[in-house]
Amino acid sequence: MASVKEEEALKDLQERVGLKLMELRKKKGYTSHEDFAFDHDIPRVQYWRIEKGKTNLTLKSLIRLLSIHKMTVEEFFAGLRKESRKSP
Repeated sequence: MASVKEEEALKDLQERVGLKLMELRKKKGYTSHEDFAFDHDIPRVQYWRIEKGKTNLTLKSLIRLLSIHKMTVEEFFAGLRKESRKSP
């Protein structure tokens, strides 16, 4: 069973990943997660949960999202913010 510290670390990482994906979406010119999800055939609620850090993203889903942004996993994580989530 995961310790409280591990769960907090996972939650923090999920939030930072979501924030980074939100930033990438906005750089593509999408102001709405719904429009982005619709245009890329991603379930809207699921994509919202990913951006909000409320779901444990699979590697398969992450790779798919990164391919939309033409990024590698290494590029994505190298640019991932170290600080906790803050308002965009």
